[in-house]
Amino acid sequence: QILDVLEKINPASTLFIVASKTFSTQETLTNALTARKWFVERSGDEKHIAKHFVAVSTNKEAVQQFGIDEHNMFEFWDFVGGRYSLWSAIGLSIMIYLGKKNFNALLKGAYLMDEHFRNAPFESNLPVLMGLIGVWYINFFQSKSHLIAPYDQYLRHFPKFIQQLDMESNGKRISKKGEIIPYDTCPVVWGDMGINAQHAFFQLLHQGTHLIPIDFIASLDKKPNAKGHHEILFSNVLAQAQAFMKGKSYEEALGELLSKGLDKDEAKDLAHHRVFFGNRPSNILLLEKISPSNIGALVALYEHKVFVQGVIWDINSFDQWGVELGKELAVPILQELEGHKSNAYFDSSTKHLIELYKNYNQ
Repeated sequence: QILDVLEKINPASTLFIVASKTFSTQETLTNALTARKWFVERSGDEKHIAKHFVAVSTNKEAVQQFGIDEHNMFEFWDFVGGRYSLWSAIGLSIMIYLGKKNFNALLKGAYLMDEHFRNAPFESNLPVLMGLIGVWYINFFQSKSHLIAPYDQYLRHFPKFIQQLDMESNGKRISKKGEIIPYDTCPVVWGDMGINAQHAFFQLLHQGTHLIPIDFIASLDKKPNAKGHHEILFSNVLAQAQAFMKGKSYEEALGELLSKGLDKDEAKDLAHHRVFFGNRPSNILLLEKISPSNIGALVALYEHKVFVQGVIWDINSFDQWGVELGKELAVPILQELEGHKSNAYFDSSTKHLIELYKNYNQ
């Protein structure tokens, strides 16, 4: 991907922002070093790096070793995890894209949700209620999955963002005391644009064997030059939520088929396949409009919901040791792929795949 991007840009007018908390993440540094090499080759002098590369990090020494002046380094607190960091200097690229005014509005929306979470009583506290509802279905109805379905194109990437936020924070089975937890914690979080999803996997949600709670997200504000479009979107949000809640009985399905003139025996057989069991849980989250402040509040809402569930489950929502093992094992494998000998032991499957890769690329 980095090579595709570099083909399209002008080195004289490009600012590279290398964002890495530790400045040691393999994927980030590999891309950064590739960009650095590309830039030096085209600018003709390493001194120009000072005007075209900045860093967002907590590791000043590593930033300087890379060749970025410490005065071009934006710092943030070392206790801030990556998935919670968009409000910090890590959000520099967001600010550049949105502009300072809109970025400040994003922060303001998050702040207002922070204050709501801090001060609102539990019975009207949105993050607390969302967290409790999630625990209710996970631990008392054995739900293993949770769907995020935004009905707005501007929120098409939101499910992936929440996927990391939720699963990296609470996808754990060890308590804060170091004990194995005897109950379920974080579900599998996934999703897509609702208007597309309802033509893809909503079939399973309506008539499948899994209980999957859903968060519908939509805005009230319709676009002035898209007459009828927003009404279609919003009507589908309400219709899907109603269908999941109410369902359709065998008698209702049979009556509909008979009213269309179907043969009675054929209608009886077909009606079984047109039954919707209903009682499928969903939330509808409504924004007045898609704006920086409302998006800030929405992200903060989910952040606090994740925290609430972590407290209930007695797990640390702010570490992510589950991402480390794969990175550790990748080091000796990479050595082998690059033609160096490793002292690591590889199981027969991994060894075979390494040899397959090396033979193909000889």
